[in-house]
Amino acid sequence: MPEVSLREYGPAVSVALDTEAGRALAASGILQSATPDPSRGGHWLLRAGSRVGAVRTAGGQVVRIMPKTPVSRLFFLLGFSLDPARAWRDSGEGTVDIGAYDDVVPALAHAVERQIDGALRQGVLQGYREVEVSALVVRGRLREAEQIRRHFGRTPPVEIAYDAYTADTAENRILRAATERLLRLPDVPGPVRRRLAHQRVRLADALPLIRGQALPRWQPSRLNSRYQPALRLAEAVLRGTSPEHRPAGADPLAVDGFLLDMNKLFEDFVTVGLREALREHGLTARLQDPHHLDLAGRVGMRPDLVVRTGDGRTPVAVVDAKYKVEKADGLLNADLYQALAYATVLGLREAHLVYAAGRQPLRYHEVRGAAVRLYQHSLDVSREPEQLLTAFREIAAHLASGRREVT
Repeated sequence: MPEVSLREYGPAVSVALDTEAGRALAASGILQSATPDPSRGGHWLLRAGSRVGAVRTAGGQVVRIMPKTPVSRLFFLLGFSLDPARAWRDSGEGTVDIGAYDDVVPALAHAVERQIDGALRQGVLQGYREVEVSALVVRGRLREAEQIRRHFGRTPPVEIAYDAYTADTAENRILRAATERLLRLPDVPGPVRRRLAHQRVRLADALPLIRGQALPRWQPSRLNSRYQPALRLAEAVLRGTSPEHRPAGADPLAVDGFLLDMNKLFEDFVTVGLREALREHGLTARLQDPHHLDLAGRVGMRPDLVVRTGDGRTPVAVVDAKYKVEKADGLLNADLYQALAYATVLGLREAHLVYAAGRQPLRYHEVRGAAVRLYQHSLDVSREPEQLLTAFREIAAHLASGRREVT
């Protein structure tokens, strides 16, 4: 079955699809639109939106969506969002090693395998885990309540709990699950696939995760510090692979693949980058800070980032990230109305919008009848990493200047 190649927010492509496959893609929400081609029977017009990557539908059709942003830069954004402290120290694009691959899925598979290999280089991490079993001899602690409930106090067997030193830890389960998900993806190159299979063997003592259940929780510590870069990337894989799309009134549509939402990635990149830059000014930043537009508390609003004073009490500025390009006249009315609502609720004299690209680095609008300024910043993600970090520092300095008016 021929593959379908689309480009992020590119023009619609007419593709030969049977009715069932076309309807499945239309209902999945993977694409911005999927409609029958009125001029060609047996064809559907497919148009990609903000999701990039590759998926294989239940019928075997592979749909590949190429990003507008170079893949090397895309993985810099991803690596920065997952581990900003490391990326802030090293602004090179080697934060996430994607090898020589220039497509999303091969680059991702290579990056994850390299991170896992680095994590396991000193051996598989082991730790203590509580085990609860029925046994013929007492070991560890007797589970009295379970002994009475299951065996009416008779022995043996006995219900016991003990701490086992094992490789079946949350960290290893996550790495194993990410490895197995990647092995099911389309477009994973043969050499990378073989290395992933080797990593799966090394992690064989960790139990597999059950699909649909929440990921096991792990806590950063000195003991798992060598695992942390791999764990953050593995969790991103598990969040973006094999999504189940459930249209209204229908069974879920299972799709094997990896889809990265550029809207969410840009939002994470901007908010995390500004949060790190604002620390130099002694300010704190809350991501997705919940508020209400009305006094009754019925109309919720959640700005991407609210800048506050060091003690976290007083709002200083509000920011919303928009993965879109400004119009020719620079005006995106709905975004400006949204920013004004944020400033009004928080009692601020200015609000800020950060776009992925624009005609000018900075522009602002004075609101009629209110002492409020709405700023529009352009952050071109195709720029070099060091330039992006410099842009964050400049925007953060602008945000910090509002503190003087508040205090």
